[in-house]
Amino acid sequence: MTIKFLFSFISIFTLAVSPLLGQTTRPFDPTNAREGEKVEYCHQHIKMAELMKNPEFAAMYEQDKIAFEKAKNKAVPKGVVYKIPIVFHVLHNNGIENISDEQIYNALEILNRDFRKLNADTATVQSDFVGMPSDVEVEFVLATKAPNGTCFKGITRTMSPLSYQGADGNAQVTAIINGNDVFQNNWPGNKYLNVFICGEIGGAAGYTTNPSTWSASSMTNGIWILHDYVGAIGTGSTGASRALTHEVGHWLNLDHTWGSNNNPGNTSSCSTDDNVDDTPNCIGVTACLLSANTCNSVNAYWNYDVRDNVENYMDYSYCSKMYTPGQTARMRAALQVSNTGRFNIWQSANLTATGATGDIFLCKAAFDADRTTICQNDSIQLNDDSYNEANGWTWEITPSTGWSFAPGSAATSQNPKIYFANAGLYTVKLTATDGTTTDDEVKNNYIRVLPDAASLPYWEGFEAYSSLANLTNWEVYNPNNNNAWTIENTTSHSGSQCAKLVNFGQTPSNIDELTSAPIDLSVIPSTGAVTLSFRYAYRKKIAADYEYLKVFVSADCGANWAQRKTLAGNNLSNLTSSTSWKPTQNSDWTTVHMINVTSNYFSENFKMKFRFEGEGGNNIYLDDINLYAGAPSDNLVLGIDGLSDFQDIQLYPNPTEGDVHIRYNAMKNEKLTVVITDITGKTVSTSQVTSKEGSNLIIVPTDVFSSGTYFVKLGNNSKALKFVVK
Repeated sequence: MTIKFLFSFISIFTLAVSPLLGQTTRPFDPTNAREGEKVEYCHQHIKMAELMKNPEFAAMYEQDKIAFEKAKNKAVPKGVVYKIPIVFHVLHNNGIENISDEQIYNALEILNRDFRKLNADTATVQSDFVGMPSDVEVEFVLATKAPNGTCFKGITRTMSPLSYQGADGNAQVTAIINGNDVFQNNWPGNKYLNVFICGEIGGAAGYTTNPSTWSASSMTNGIWILHDYVGAIGTGSTGASRALTHEVGHWLNLDHTWGSNNNPGNTSSCSTDDNVDDTPNCIGVTACLLSANTCNSVNAYWNYDVRDNVENYMDYSYCSKMYTPGQTARMRAALQVSNTGRFNIWQSANLTATGATGDIFLCKAAFDADRTTICQNDSIQLNDDSYNEANGWTWEITPSTGWSFAPGSAATSQNPKIYFANAGLYTVKLTATDGTTTDDEVKNNYIRVLPDAASLPYWEGFEAYSSLANLTNWEVYNPNNNNAWTIENTTSHSGSQCAKLVNFGQTPSNIDELTSAPIDLSVIPSTGAVTLSFRYAYRKKIAADYEYLKVFVSADCGANWAQRKTLAGNNLSNLTSSTSWKPTQNSDWTTVHMINVTSNYFSENFKMKFRFEGEGGNNIYLDDINLYAGAPSDNLVLGIDGLSDFQDIQLYPNPTEGDVHIRYNAMKNEKLTVVITDITGKTVSTSQVTSKEGSNLIIVPTDVFSSGTYFVKLGNNSKALKFVVK
């Protein structure tokens, strides 16, 4: 993706909600407050009040205010455009708060539109303010160099549960300093405008502090904002998209239009001031009341009783569209005071150091795909995300067979479409260039093309694997990059293995998934029934633990999912273990039968997914997953090793056009019955054989079998084995 200079407009409301016990985070809606919900629109005054408790800060800030007033009288005339390097730090926990680059670019576009008065709605301001909307002549440019000179795209990302623990903004910044993906150290506030995008910030929609000597170079000299108040796309919305404009106004020394408090509608605000002459005295509104005239006094600037400037970015009207010339002068003055962190930030030396000069060059080759797991004979779209500029691309995919470029795409396309015919794991490499610099990115085993759909009845006992990594039969999703689903070979319900997730000792807010390959349910008539059965074993760590096991199903190879089962809290288990737990007996296991896999999921590319949502409790295990036609049955197909007197069973060739060979090791001499059934469960062959201790071979002729899928079972205590006759 090519990133050029982005104009933008945004208004950031510093909304604060004092956290209440049991309060649920939700997008702020001033027209729909819930009973008992405590909402403050702006947190800036709270942060400033906290700082003012420090006598040293208070003394410095009084001196700063004097300096700002002097600077306002000497402000640089209009015509000089200030450029400010900006960095967006996304603090996320792998949820919706991990917003896209595109949403951030949209937010930056909105912010610059507002500050350069490029928003078309300035033409529709109320009659008293026609001609007053002001071009602040400040532009915000994505920084492309980190403090250590590392080239980046102006966006950092940090995965941490602190995204939703916003009572302590300093802790959130510390998490970003220590864990972001670009540069793990301080990003000075006098070199970058740092914007911290979070899932929760103490009940606020956004907040910042006024410029001050005290915090001039601190990284906390930045702006906090909720992800759904960033831009107008993605999780954002048009109504909330100007919250950043509001917040940057505070960052550049503006108060609310009614003064330096957060009490809109309070009549006492008629006796306070925002230190800007051309914003009429008012008490503030929380809705778009264009006729509001809340103070009824003659304004010295206007010489008559003018209505409120409800459409000002520093009000709470949600129909804001302008700054006044007086506000512009005050913000530009803030950029002239040398010791408060706003002067150095726009200097040419700092623009060069932060890569905010507007020069465009290739920094890094990067790409992604619209999907990374697909079924055979499906396609994916590769997307060039190289930054900041590329004009040439070369794509390589290995292995070199089993795929092809779609019509209109080629190895040199920027965003090619690829068809995959063969199952397997594919590595993708992009080499990008700007004509001078060349860089590449390689993603190993990036595209997973699933095998042909399995047939019913389907079972999984996890006996055939030593690991779940890089399989085509199962896909492991572990976004936190910690303990993931794996194979456990020291305990199981049946056989000798099962799937295990070590949740004990993990941080809260973990999501881990285990997703199947496709299974063909298209053979089931629409009036038929399917049952999904499985066994799990789980313990809490403490009684208060509340964790989830969820089961999802898909009819389109995982493109869309529907949740069909939730086991949570005591329904998952009411037993506890204070140590890392594993099951030791079959009574530790719970059997689940699901009968709500409805006919709209009877497709040839059905998939199922097990998701565990952990909160630092204890371990969970899965075994004996069965999917079969008909009503629930407790006679599940089980793992081989634990129930059979046989080991190392092999069936070959498969598929076959002749005989089927079954080789196995018997633990003792015994007679057994070999039963073969078709896909409907009908017995098509029964025979008696005598096994001797040690290696045995059974040859099954199939010349009398029609082409299709069959299952063979050795005795009463073995797992049915599937084979296909061509």
